[in-house]
Amino acid sequence: MNISEIKDQICDVCHKMWQLGWVAANDGNVSAKLDDGTYLATPTGMSKSFITPEKLIRIDGSGKVLEAKEGLRPSSEIKMHLRCYQKRSDVGSVVHAHPPAATGFAVAHRAMDMYNMIEDVAVLGAVPLTPYGTPSTTEVPDAIEPYLDEHDVMLLENHGALAVGSDVITAFYRMESLELWAKITINAIILGGSCDISRENIKKLIDLRGYYGVTGRHPGYKKFAPRNDEPTDK
Repeated sequence: MNISEIKDQICDVCHKMWQLGWVAANDGNVSAKLDDGTYLATPTGMSKSFITPEKLIRIDGSGKVLEAKEGLRPSSEIKMHLRCYQKRSDVGSVVHAHPPAATGFAVAHRAMDMYNMIEDVAVLGAVPLTPYGTPSTTEVPDAIEPYLDEHDVMLLENHGALAVGSDVITAFYRMESLELWAKITINAIILGGSCDISRENIKKLIDLRGYYGVTGRHPGYKKFAPRNDEPTDK
C-alpha cells in the first residue's frame, strides 16, 4: 500500500472515530508505520473531524518531525505510539481514543476481564487495565509496555483505550470491537449480570483464531489478579 492510500485510511478512521463519538475536540490520535521505517501521525490540537491528508505529520522513530505543514506538530502522546512500534515488529498502526463505554471501565478502574462474547473471546481475549500515567510523559509508554507482549487492546486507567494492528483498519476494527463489547457488557450488568462462556468453549474459540485468520496477540484464558488498590472480592 502506498503512502497516499495510508493517509486516506488514517483520515477515514479519524472521521469515523469523531462520528461515533469516541473523540471530542482534540482527543485521540492515530499513527501508521511506513515501509521506510518512518511514521505518519495525526497533529495535536485538532479535531479528528478536520484531519485531511496534507495535515498528517511524518516523523522518525525518535519522534523527530520530518515533514509537516507550518504550525503543526505531533501529539505528545506519540511517545505511547512509538513504544508500541519499538516493542512489536508486527504493529503497523496504533489507534488511541476515548470510546465512552470502554473508557467507563477505565474510569471505574475495571479491566474487561470477562469472557462473555463469542467474537471478542476469539479476537481480543480479556482486555487489561494499565496503570495510570501522566500524559506527555514516559509514564504512559512505561505503563503499557508490560502488556504489549500479549495484548493488542488495552484500557488506560482514567484515560481511554489503545488498540494496535498490522495496519490502520485492523487497529480501528479492534477498537470498534472493544467499544461494542463494553456496551453489551454494561447492558448485561443492568439486566442482572454478565455470564462467562465455559472454559472448555473458550478454548475452542481461541483455537479457531488460526482457522479464521485472526492475527495479533492473545492472552489466552486467564483472570487478571486484583490490583493493589482494588478489593480482592471484585
